[in-house]
This record gives sequence, structure tokens and C-alpha cells, in this order.
Amino acid sequence: MRLTPALLATVTAVTLILTRAPAMAGPPDEPRVVEDMAEIGKPGGELRMLITRERETRFFNIYGYAHLIGFNKQLELVPDILAGFDVQDGRVFTLHLRKGHKWSDGEPFTAEDFRFYWEDVALNKELSPTGPDIQLVVDGELPKVEILDERTVRYSWSKPNPLFLPALAAANQLFIYRPAHYLKRFHARYADPEALKKLVAETRSRDWAQLFLRKDRLNDFDDPDNPTLQPWMLTTHPPAQRFVAVRNPYFHRVDKTGRQLPYIDRFILDLVDGKLIPIKTGAGETDLQARRLVFKDYTFLKESEQRSGLVTLLWPEARSAHLALYPNLNATDPVWRSLFRDLRFRKALALALDRDALSQFMYAGLAEPSNNTILPESPLWRDEYGAECASYDPETANRLLDELGLAKRNPQGTRLLPDGRPMELVVELSGEDNEQTDVLEIVRDQWREIGFKIMAKPSDRQIMRSRVYAGSALMSMFFGIDNGVPTAILPPKDFAPTSQGDQLQWPKWGQHFETQGTAGEPPDLPEAKRLLELYREWATATADRQAEIWHEMLGIYASQCYTIGLVAKVQQPVAARASLRNLPEQAIFNWEPHGQFGIYGLDTFFYAR
Repeated sequence: MRLTPALLATVTAVTLILTRAPAMAGPPDEPRVVEDMAEIGKPGGELRMLITRERETRFFNIYGYAHLIGFNKQLELVPDILAGFDVQDGRVFTLHLRKGHKWSDGEPFTAEDFRFYWEDVALNKELSPTGPDIQLVVDGELPKVEILDERTVRYSWSKPNPLFLPALAAANQLFIYRPAHYLKRFHARYADPEALKKLVAETRSRDWAQLFLRKDRLNDFDDPDNPTLQPWMLTTHPPAQRFVAVRNPYFHRVDKTGRQLPYIDRFILDLVDGKLIPIKTGAGETDLQARRLVFKDYTFLKESEQRSGLVTLLWPEARSAHLALYPNLNATDPVWRSLFRDLRFRKALALALDRDALSQFMYAGLAEPSNNTILPESPLWRDEYGAECASYDPETANRLLDELGLAKRNPQGTRLLPDGRPMELVVELSGEDNEQTDVLEIVRDQWREIGFKIMAKPSDRQIMRSRVYAGSALMSMFFGIDNGVPTAILPPKDFAPTSQGDQLQWPKWGQHFETQGTAGEPPDLPEAKRLLELYREWATATADRQAEIWHEMLGIYASQCYTIGLVAKVQQPVAARASLRNLPEQAIFNWEPHGQFGIYGLDTFFYAR
């Protein structure tokens, strides 16, 4: 028999299960019973998806959607990995673990995994030089972490911490536990010094801390040796073109009949060129695909259904804007930085865009103009939030630019900056698909009418972000705010300078917040300062006051045009194997908090046979 790559992967997966899993595999004594699946499924089969980078193995985490506490389909917070949790005064959180729960290698999952993370990772200066995650810090106060017994952990602060539960439930969840039994062998406090020194040398690590961090991969999900609590466990070491994950024999969820989930045996991510994903999807080389598919692919995918064996659904997004433009308020160029910090300039750029024309050309008129604020489906919506900086008014745009002293133009019609340079810049894109380039061509033509010339520069996402962080990228295009339908109990972090990575309009201000002032720069515009003050107040406010804070922040954010939203409610193509069951026909496709497919229970999907 010829050992094909597929057969080899199967043999490897079976071998790993047999060697890792003792005979008593199965869910915890107190499993989570999934009640809301459309159909009781049948086990077996494999699910293939296409990815474009090795680091996208993290989607095993995102789509597995196993959280201590997670969102259900009604966006309510419910226990998942935990058997339950108690909250007292919004500041004391008692977490109860499931009896008999085990890691994917069969070792018990206990309170020791929480103690190890807190004492030996989060508080270790060599592993966490900036200290614990900012969501665990309330007005500079770290939590009191108590191990009450083998299955009970308590986090408490002297003031309320409304960030804690949403952080645990986020798509990119906050992991406050680690597989202690696995990682202790790489930790200086526990490992034999000579054995650890040998491991450092063998792995060419700088020191034990670098070795430990290379092994601490829960979020990255790229190390088969690292145990997991997700529905599937990885069997493939990078680098690779195909990453295979197999059923976790100790996964904690079961269906109503008591059958352990996930139904599907193998979850496979195939690494391909992003430009080929629509073609490969049309050829049936995937079983479930949404990433790297855009609305313009829909017609081709529908026409390909008979030969591909897939059906193509359209799910609306819930981003605040499908795409937005981000002027860099922290740009190193002093002339551009001064312009970007002037509301008149940002508003002029926003008013010069005909979003209805963009929707007609790119999205068959189905998308709606948006300024990258919340959507009408949010209970916090007010019409004035959506109206700010979103209308098409080129006359006012030209007047504002003239007021700024930019009335002079060169022979090509491009306005001149105060230092005599043409008012032209490069807009940096992540380069992941042609959609952003096509959209920017329309923006370029519309901005040319007011004397502003732009050019596109696609590049790798990390390269683009690094240039934005450094201030050398003057303007970038990226997706809008992930969650366009928030409620008042969710943190308004997206509307204040709180993140370097997610907020490309003020990366240094976000970095300053994330690092608790050890890096970056504090905001120096009055409105941005006020947003940060309000965000800090929200974290300790009563429920009624939290709603008031949200509204004040939304009003400031929308009126200041910090980002230039384009359109929202773009329809996302979702191509799925025709026989795949429990995938909803109608759903919202969103990153936060839905985790794209995660919230819909990928572990409950199965094939009709």
C-alpha cells in the first residue's frame, strides 16, 4: 500500500490519540449539554478550510469557541468550560470548574492551572515584563486570586471590574489558565536546572524565559505538544502546508443524548495563496469557507455550486463599517500630523466621499453608508451618531480645505500643503485581497475632485501595522470596528484610545494605555483625552451611568471623524458543503463577539449521510 499524505495524516492522528489518551477518555463527570442545536448529529468525517498564513492556526481556537465563559447565540454570557460562576457586586468573581474535566492529553484540569498562570506567568517579570493583562487591572489594582479548592478559583478587586467577563468571552479570549503539568518543565521555578539549561541550548533559545514563551502557545494553537481544552487538538508541527486537528477525547460538551462532541473527527486547515481561495472554493477544495471571500465572489460561487458540491449563503456583517480609512494622528511627518489632528481636515475628507455610489459599484447597492460608528441594530443607536461625517457634501469639503490654507493647487489640480508639497500620500493596505484595492480606486477618484491625491500600497498585514505603529504610514485602510451592535454592559474600548493593534488612527496613544504608560504617548487632543476619561469611568460606573457614558463617547467619537468609515452591512459569502448540517442558513458574520463561525457551535456541525 502506498502511504499517501492523507493516509499518513490519518495514521499520525490515530497514533497521537492512542499514545496520548488513556483508556478512560470521555467528557467530564459534569459535561456541558448543548441544548440548542437544530439536529442531533452523527459522528465522523472531516472539515476542511483554507487559510493563507501559518499563524491562522489560531482559528482552531476561534472556531472551537471553548471559553471559560462565553456568549450564547442570544449574546448572553453563560458558563462553558466552567460549570458555573458567581458575581458579587461586580467585583468578586468565583469560578467553578467541572468535576472530572481533563486536558486533551488526559491530565486533570484543576485550579492549579489557574494558580500557575497567575503566580508563575502573569506575575513573573521575566515572562510578563509589563505585568498582567490590562483587563485584570482596576485603577492600578491587581486582583486578589484565591484557590479555594481543587475546582474553585476566585478573582476579586476592591472596585467593580466590568472588563473581566467580556475579556474571557471575547473571540480572542483572555486565557487566565495554563496547562501547568506541561509548562512546568520549561519554568525555572520548577524544572531541574541542568535539564532546563540543556533544553535552552537544544532549542537555541536566549534563556529559559524565551524557551517558556515559545512553549506557551494556547492562543496561537501551533504546537501539538501543548494540551488544549478546545474541541480539536493539533497534530501537525509547523512549518506545514496542511494543519490537521483531531477530536479532543476529553472535550467537555455533549449533545442532548449524551454523545460527546465534536461530531466531526478531523478539522483541517490548508495553507494556500489568498488570491486562489475563491477559485479553490469554486472547485470544491474546501468544506466551509468565508475568510478571503468577498461579495463580488458570490455570483461565481453560485454558478459553481453544481460542480463544487457547495452551497453559498449570504450573511450580513455587524461591523461598524466594512472598511474604513485611518489617518494616523501619530504620524511622524509634522505637516501631515498637524492636518490629521484638525477636525476640519478629517471632516473634509469624510464629506468628499459618495458612499452611495461606492455601494452601487462594489456591493450592488446592498451596503449602507457608514461612518464607522455603531449600527441601528444596537440598543445604543441614535440617528445623530450615524449622520455625523457620513453625508456627501463636496462643496463643504472644498470650503473646509480652503479655510485650512490649502487653496493653492499645482497644474495637475492637486492642492499644496503649507510647506509647498503636493497634497498627496500613500494609503497602506493589508494586501489580503483585491477588494480593498478596488474600493480605494473609487475613493481615489472621489478625493481627486477636491484636490487630494492618494495612491495604494498593499503589503503584508504585519508590515503595514508596523509602519503605522512607527508613524511612517500616514494613512491606512482596514476593517471597521468589529462589534457594531454593542450594549451598555460591554466595554466601549473601541471608542477610546485603548489599543495599538486595533486602532490604527492613534497607535501610540493606544500603546500608552496598553502598557500602562511605559511606552507610546498619552493623548494630547482634548476630545481624545475625554474619551479615555469616560472609558476609565465606565469601568467602575453603575449600570445607568454606563449607558450615559456610552452615549457621551459615541457622540464625541462620531462628531470627531477620527476614522473615515465607508459602508456597512456588506453581505459575506459563506460557502459550505451541501451535506453540512447545523450551520444556520441565516446568521450574522462577525468577529467580535461572534468569532465568525464560533458562536454557532462548529463542534455540533455534522454531515448528513
